[in-house]
Amino acid sequence: MNHLNLKSLAFYGIAIGAVLLLFKTVSAYGETNLKAPPAINNRYRLTLAEDIPNCEKPDALILNIQQSGIYFNASFLPANTNAEIATSNPKNDSLSGILRNKELSLSGKIDRSLLCNIASTQNAPVHLATMQMQLVEQGNFTGQLTLSGSTRNFRFTAVPQKAQEKSQQLKKH
Repeated sequence: MNHLNLKSLAFYGIAIGAVLLLFKTVSAYGETNLKAPPAINNRYRLTLAEDIPNCEKPDALILNIQQSGIYFNASFLPANTNAEIATSNPKNDSLSGILRNKELSLSGKIDRSLLCNIASTQNAPVHLATMQMQLVEQGNFTGQLTLSGSTRNFRFTAVPQKAQEKSQQLKKH
């Protein structure tokens, strides 16, 4: 007890108080300014507003998106694809991007056979593509698709695929 004096107690009291004040300040800042990105990990039914030149319009396209924080991987799937086969095929993960202020930017490669409803994928070229998508109400996206070799931007809407539609697709196979 001889080495506990008033100076030591004051030092430890001030140090503990400063740490508590710093913790409270950082916690208040985090609660008001740091927000988690919205959860987007889902499948979306993609509808193009206009046809792609020299392409047969596909029945429907599914945009499969996987999220890790603000980073995304995505792939296009035909609407009649079995979900287990599609998610296990690493070739399908062809787009990657980032979310900033409710705007998702994706870029990568898209197989023309998916966009143009071509049965054989052996001779189908691959497009370099960029997608700019804006998150709107109810988890829907609107945006534009840009393909290499084309000067046009193709507008689209993407609507989350409901669980009911997924189960119906799986029953068909």
